[in-house]
Amino acid sequence: MDAATSKEALTPVSPHFLSQDPHPSTVSLVKRLMDIIGAIVGLVLFALLFVPIALAIRLDSPGPILYRQERFGLQGRPFTLYKFRSMVQNADELKAIVPNEAKGLIFKNQQDPRVTRVGQFLRKTSLDEFPQFWNVLKGDMSLVGTRPPTRDEVSRYNKHHWKRLNVKPGLTGEWQVHGRSEVKDFEDIVKLDLRYQHRWTPLYDLQLIAKTFAVLASKSGAY
Repeated sequence: MDAATSKEALTPVSPHFLSQDPHPSTVSLVKRLMDIIGAIVGLVLFALLFVPIALAIRLDSPGPILYRQERFGLQGRPFTLYKFRSMVQNADELKAIVPNEAKGLIFKNQQDPRVTRVGQFLRKTSLDEFPQFWNVLKGDMSLVGTRPPTRDEVSRYNKHHWKRLNVKPGLTGEWQVHGRSEVKDFEDIVKLDLRYQHRWTPLYDLQLIAKTFAVLASKSGAY
């Protein structure tokens, strides 16, 4: 789905239970500076990698190079998230026939048949997420935060679920560092997100970024 082309896309979802007080991380100049520097570095790498990745995606399966999807960020604000396409072109239409291995309001299938051969490599290395550095530079996302939910997810949120959106979504975070593919219960993800809010400092962000590189190097927890 290209949410950017839909008239219903990028509209609020009535986050009735969100806190009116911003989390300290959302107004931190240090965190924003870290995001800008990290996004610029990431976009330079993105530019260097774009041509070979784009060729690989196009040769592997028909469809666009970039995948655009509506997601929801800080206090339920909608935005368009960008990724390298790692699935077949009609993946959203095929989702209904793929078994969900997760519990709660998320969708996971470790052997998802919609993922292309190139997509498997991109996901394993997290290269599919490089376009999201543009989201970070724009301010939709942060380097570290919560996983950005879809409209289908937030439409079914309970009161305590909304608390996870009191921070910006991130390229990485507690969930990515502590299991990712092994964490299949949405309530566990919510607990990790709230733990991040409780522990947050700029130094803690740096620690999570360092742990993310360690996870990527070990190739654990990704699919």
